[in-house]
Amino acid sequence: MDVMDVVKEIVNKTEEEIKAMDPINILLIGKTGVGKSTLINNIFRENLAMTGVGRPVTEHLEKISKEGIPINLYDTRGLELDPAVQKAVRSEVDEELAQMAKYGAERDRIHLVWYCVNTGTNRLESFEEEWIRDLTAKLPVIVVLTQSLQQENMEQLKTYIGSRNLPIQGIVPVIASPYVIGGFSVPSFGLSELVDLTLRVIPENAERAFINAQKVDVLKKAEYAKKWAKGFIAETFMVGFTPIPFADAPILASSQIAMIAKITSIFGVSVNKAFITSVVSSAAGVSGAVYTGRTIVSNLLKLVPGAGTVVGGIISGGTAALITTALAYAYINVMVRVATAEYQALPMKNSEVMDLMRSELKKQIQRLEKEKKEPKNE
Repeated sequence: MDVMDVVKEIVNKTEEEIKAMDPINILLIGKTGVGKSTLINNIFRENLAMTGVGRPVTEHLEKISKEGIPINLYDTRGLELDPAVQKAVRSEVDEELAQMAKYGAERDRIHLVWYCVNTGTNRLESFEEEWIRDLTAKLPVIVVLTQSLQQENMEQLKTYIGSRNLPIQGIVPVIASPYVIGGFSVPSFGLSELVDLTLRVIPENAERAFINAQKVDVLKKAEYAKKWAKGFIAETFMVGFTPIPFADAPILASSQIAMIAKITSIFGVSVNKAFITSVVSSAAGVSGAVYTGRTIVSNLLKLVPGAGTVVGGIISGGTAALITTALAYAYINVMVRVATAEYQALPMKNSEVMDLMRSELKKQIQRLEKEKKEPKNE
């Protein structure tokens, strides 16, 4: 199999995985200037509020989405102090929600509401409280206190909203982006809490899409990827448990290719053929242009003490699972570094990815071998 065929297969599978995800659909409500765009751009990757395609749904409601990111954001526009405008916006949103519930596909329905209130105003208006109560009868609602620069104001507003006994999921104060005041920089905060609460509130079928789209907590991506990797590890154990002849090693390689694609789709980073080539070349332990699934597994086996020459040409379930586990955890650790660098606008070079992947593979196999030898506590 040509190396580019392997790379193409991983890239295609990754794209298929993302397209197959049920998107996360969030409705954002808040007055003009409350900071919804800043919130969006600092929680979700690729600056969605600036680069996403905004499509008018109604006069005051815009849908923000972007190819390759499994998310739809419905943003209220022009929610001003004028009671007539407030009534018009609410009417449009309520009607759209009713239409979605009645005619929309399950994957297109709103999962939750982020109701944004500017902490600086130090108030929740009566019409907002009434609307929140009405919304909670249909959807989970999280109140987001934006621009929470003054601790005293934030605490007072949070206490007041809490005293209203609104059936909301929670109140999360945030500073979405570092704020400079008089030469001092106030760091952002509250975004991780908002991500955590959102994950607890949304349905299970939308979790993977939200984890892919958010950039706040990279370790959440790693945690989710490890959960998925366990399925592939179990699969390769059963393949090896058969056991399989070494000549059929491509069966293992096929599962590992699918695993790499799944992990890549969870992390939601910019994927190109050069990047995947670096990963595959490191995993295969070769730099040539042509190798087979057998070559991939053969080179991984060389890293396992005593498994470099498979007795009788048979790969055991334990050995198959070990190399798949090492590959999974090594790749997840690499993706944590890659994603963190990308979100900080400091993308890693492909040569750095290759070196890191090779180093992580050796480290993970050594760790797993050590764990095998350690006595288990009864």
